[in-house]
Amino acid sequence: MTTRPTDDLFVRYMKAFEDSTKHTGSCSACQGESPCAEGVPIRERFARLQDAYNARQRKQPR
Repeated sequence: MTTRPTDDLFVRYMKAFEDSTKHTGSCSACQGESPCAEGVPIRERFARLQDAYNARQRKQPR
């Protein structure tokens, strides 16, 4: 059996997605236009990692 190397960027991106959806689902302030003070860095981290992952995907040959 061979193991694939861990894609650290993908793992961090998915963890940020999980954190963002979990927080947004339990925070009424974050369900509107303006996230709460705790939600801002969570959303920013998710957006930053999503952008990095998508940029890397666009660079890879198909």
